[in-house]
Amino acid sequence: MPPADALLRPAPPCHVHKFGGSSLADAALYRSAASLLQDPSSPRVAVVSAMQGVTDALIALVDVARTGGSWREDWNALRARHLAAADALRRNDDSLHKALDEAFDTFAELLAALAAGDAAMQASLAGLPGLGEVWSSHLMHAALGGVESGWHRLDARDVLVVHAGEMGMAVDWAESRSRLAAWRASHDGNVVVTGFVARDAQGHATTLGRNGSDYSAAIFANLFDAQALTIWTDVDGVLSADPRLVPEAVCLPSMSYAEACELAYFGAKVLHPQTMAPVQERGIPLWIRNTRKPERPGTLISPDNDPAGVPVKGLSLVRDLAIVELVGNGMVGVPGSAERMFGALRGAGVSVTMISQGSSEHSICCVLRAEQAERARDAVAHAFADAIADGQAQGVTLTRDIAVLAAVGDGMVGTPGVAARLLGGLAQARVNARAIAQGAGERNISVAIGAADATRALRAAHAAFWLSPQTLSVGVIGPGQVGSALLVQMSAALPELRKRSGLDLRLRAIANSRTMVLDERGFEPADAAARLEGGAAEAVDLDRFADHVRGEHLPHALIVDCSASPTVAAHYPRWLARGIHVVTPNKLAGSGPWPQYAAIQDAGRHGGGRFRYEATVGAGLPVMLTLRNLLDTGDELYGIDGMLSGTLAWLFNRFDGTVPFSQLVREAQALGYTEPDPRDDLSGLDVARKLVILAREAGRALSLEDVDVENLVPEALRDVGRDEFLSRLAEMDEPMLARLRDAAAKQRSLRHLAQLDRDGRARVGVVALPAEHACCHTRLTDNLVQFRTRRYADNPLVVQGPGAGPDVTAAGVFGDVLAIAQSLGSTPGLVHPLGADARAEAIA
Repeated sequence: MPPADALLRPAPPCHVHKFGGSSLADAALYRSAASLLQDPSSPRVAVVSAMQGVTDALIALVDVARTGGSWREDWNALRARHLAAADALRRNDDSLHKALDEAFDTFAELLAALAAGDAAMQASLAGLPGLGEVWSSHLMHAALGGVESGWHRLDARDVLVVHAGEMGMAVDWAESRSRLAAWRASHDGNVVVTGFVARDAQGHATTLGRNGSDYSAAIFANLFDAQALTIWTDVDGVLSADPRLVPEAVCLPSMSYAEACELAYFGAKVLHPQTMAPVQERGIPLWIRNTRKPERPGTLISPDNDPAGVPVKGLSLVRDLAIVELVGNGMVGVPGSAERMFGALRGAGVSVTMISQGSSEHSICCVLRAEQAERARDAVAHAFADAIADGQAQGVTLTRDIAVLAAVGDGMVGTPGVAARLLGGLAQARVNARAIAQGAGERNISVAIGAADATRALRAAHAAFWLSPQTLSVGVIGPGQVGSALLVQMSAALPELRKRSGLDLRLRAIANSRTMVLDERGFEPADAAARLEGGAAEAVDLDRFADHVRGEHLPHALIVDCSASPTVAAHYPRWLARGIHVVTPNKLAGSGPWPQYAAIQDAGRHGGGRFRYEATVGAGLPVMLTLRNLLDTGDELYGIDGMLSGTLAWLFNRFDGTVPFSQLVREAQALGYTEPDPRDDLSGLDVARKLVILAREAGRALSLEDVDVENLVPEALRDVGRDEFLSRLAEMDEPMLARLRDAAAKQRSLRHLAQLDRDGRARVGVVALPAEHACCHTRLTDNLVQFRTRRYADNPLVVQGPGAGPDVTAAGVFGDVLAIAQSLGSTPGLVHPLGADARAEAIA
C-alpha cells in the first residue's frame, strides 16, 4: 500500500492521446502512433482501441461459440495477427509474445467453456468484446519502448468502475478516482491505457458500449486532470458534413462543446455522443487530428465559441426514420395531450428523435427510428382510442422513409435568417420539408425530409451556408462554334469565380449529335470537346445524359444546349419539370410549335427549373432582359423594329449599288458571316424565329406561320442545289438594284427589318427607312432592336451592338448561366467565411 502522502501529492498535468482502430491496424501504424507521443514537455497518456476490425471479430467468435459452431480457425487467425505484430515490434524480447500467448490461451478456454454451455460463463460475456483493447495495449506499450522508456501499462479494468444507466454506462467517479490515485502512487511516468473496458460494481469485466473508446479517453482525461485530450483518427478533424456525401466538406478549425454535442448526437462519425461530458465538466480542450497527416492542425473543441465565420458549423443526417403523427380537432386547447402521447411512447420503449407541433395544437408529430415505428403508432392509437372513437381525434398516421437533416452552430444564436437560408437552400434543390424543429437555444434546426431527398438536401444546405462552393452540375450539348467558345470562356473564368464567390460550375457531361461523355467528378471545360473523340465516349442518350447531370448528390443541375436540334429542344419540358435548369441559344424551342413552347413555360413555372434563352435574340445583347424589365415594371409595348441578323445587317449596310448584291453575298460567305448555305440567312426564317421569340416574351401568342416573311431568294433558286445556287447568285442583282434605286429616289435606305406592331401583326423583310431611323446608323454586323412603349413612345429605346459571332453568342449564354447561379445563392465577390484555404481545399 503506498504511503498516504503519496496519494495526496498532485500529479503534473498530462496530455491524453487516444488512438482509434484505424490508426492501429498493423505494426507499422503502431510505430507511427508511437512517434506522435515523443513530446517530453508533459506526461503523456495513450488510450488505445483494438486493432482495426478486432472487436467485430471477437463478437463473431463469441456468437459462433454460443451456438456450438467451430471457432478454432478464426481464433487462430486473430492470434496469428497479433503475434505477427508483436514479432515486428519487439524482435529481441519474447515477453510480449509470451503475454499475448497467455492472453489468447485464456480466451480459448473461455470460448470452449461457452461452447460447452457452461452457465458460469454468463458473467464473463459482457467483457469479452473488450479483449481487443487489452491485447492492443500490450502492442502499443511495446511500440513505445516499454518500462525501460518510462511507459507503464494500465488495464482500465483495474481502476474504472461503471454502472448501467438510462443513458448508457455511467462512471462511479469517486471510486474510479480513488483507484487511479492509488495506482499512480506506484507508477510514475507515461501510461498506456486500455480503452473501451471497465468493471461494474460487482467486479465483473464489462465495456462502455460500441465505439466507447472515445468515451473512455474522455473519462481518463477527466480522471488524470489532463490539460488536453487529442483523439487521433483517420480524418483531418470534424468536417462540416459527411465527406462521402459532400465531397466539398471542409475541416472545421474550431467548435464549442455545445456544437460538438449536437453533431455527435446527429451521427457525426468522428465523435461519440458521450465523449463530450467528461471533458466538458473540467473544461479540457479536445483536439481531433489525423494520424496519417499529423501536420494538419485538426479541429479544436473547447468551451469557447468562435463567433466568426458562418452561423452553421456543421450539417448531419440521420436516416432510417419515420414520422408518427396524431391529428385531432378535439386536442386544441386541451391540456395533457402531448403528455399522454409521449407517455404512451415511453411505455412502448420508443425513443423520439424529433418533435414538431403547430401553434394550433391540431396535430403533434414525432420522428423516431424506423424499426420502432409500428410499435409507436399502435401505442399512440391505443392511448387515444377513446378520443378517436368519439371523433375528437382523427387518428394516427405513419410515414416511412424519413431522414432528419440537422444544422448545428453557435453562430445561429440571435442571427436572423438562418432558417430562411436553410429552407431556401432546400427549396432551390426541390426538397420538401415534412416537419421542422428548433429549440429555444437556437443551436440546432432539424428538418424531416424524404429519405430519397436526403443526399441532395445535405448538399444544398451545405452550399447555402457557404460551407462548400455553390455547385452546379453542368452538361453541355453541341460543342460547335458557339459551344466551343463557351467552353473556352468557362475555362478562363472558372478559377476566378471559384476564388471570389465560391461558385463551382462543375462540367460533368458533354455531348454532340453522336456521342457523349459522362464523368462523375467532372472535367476541365478546355478538355471537354477532345474527350468526345476518346475511348470514354459512348452513344448519345439524352435521357441518360440528363440523369447524370441531375445527380442526386449535387444540389443543382443545368444543361446548356448549344445545338440547333429540334430533338434536343423537345426534351426541355421534361428537364425543367425535374428541376434541371436549361440555358440555350437554340431558337427552335422559343419559336417552335405553340404547344411545345407552352409546355416549356409551364414546366419552368411548376417544375423548379429555370429556362434562360437571352442568346436566342441578339446573341450577347441584353434584348430579352430589356424587354422583360420594361414589361415587369408596368410599361406597355407599342411595337418592335429590329435588325436581328448580323449577316443581313452587314449586307445592307454595304449595299449601295457600287458592288453587285451577289458579290457582297460571296464576300460575306468568305468572311464566315453566312451559314454554309447563304439561303438560310436570305430566307428570313431565322429572323422570323427571333421575332416570334420576342413576341412571345411580350405576351403575344404568335407562331412562325403567323409571321409575314419575305424570302430574298428568287423562287427559281430556292430548291436547287447549293452549288447551283451559288453559281446563279447574279440573278438576284437586278431585282435588288431596282429596289435600292427606288428607295434612293425617296431619300430612303434599305434595311432588313423584323417588325411587330401593337396589334400583334408581325413581318420580316426589306424595308425602305428614312435617314433618321436608328437602323440606318448601324455598323457592320450590328444588331439593333428598337422598343416603342408608352414610356418610350416619341423617343424609342434602342439596344444595339454586335449580334453575331460565336464569341458574343457564347458570352450571352454564359451570362444566362451566371444569372441562374446568382439566383441560386452565388454572390460574386464574396470571400469564403472559413477562409480561402478552406474554400480552395473544398473545391479541389
